[in-house]
Order: sequence, then structure tokens, then C-alpha cells
Amino acid sequence: MNTAEQPKSQLKRYLIIYFLLLALASVQFILAYQHVEGVQLLVRMLAVALIQAGLAVMYFMHLADERRSLFLTLIPATIFVLLLMNMIWSDSFRLLHFRLLAK
Repeated sequence: MNTAEQPKSQLKRYLIIYFLLLALASVQFILAYQHVEGVQLLVRMLAVALIQAGLAVMYFMHLADERRSLFLTLIPATIFVLLLMNMIWSDSFRLLHFRLLAK
């Protein structure tokens, strides 16, 4: 590939991803105004949001060009952090109802 063609092809790829993200945002907007039950709407919105997040991370954070070993280290580390965060929620709810002892 010629070096003059490379920036044009990258710009084209990023514009396609940008318009795809814009289309997915409009899909979320349309889903929000449909009369759908709460749980079903939540599942649909989360599915579209996960697709949007995946595209944004892969292309705008340049992770699509990384080696596979990076993914194999990032995914378990992310799951580990989320599990550790899950242990903290019980303390945050306890502190929500925390009352000081009156003397």
C-alpha cells in the first residue's frame, strides 16, 4: 500500500465507524420511544450499548490493531476488577444507613 493511500483509507474506516456509531445511537433513540416492557427495553438498550462500546474501544482507542495477547490479558483483568468492585457494594449500602452514636 502506498503511504499516500494509507491516511485516506484510515480516514474512510474511521468515518464508517463514526456513522455506524451515529446510526446505533439513533437506534437507541428509536428504541427509547417504543412502548416496550421495562426489562425487554433494558436488554435491547444494553445490547446496543455493548455494540457501541465495543466499536468505540476497538477503533477509536486503536485496540483493533493490537496483538491477540493483549486481549487475553485485558479481559481477565477487567473481569477481576469488576468482581472486586462487586465486593465493595455491600459496604457502600451499609454506609448509606450509617448513623452516628449519640453520647
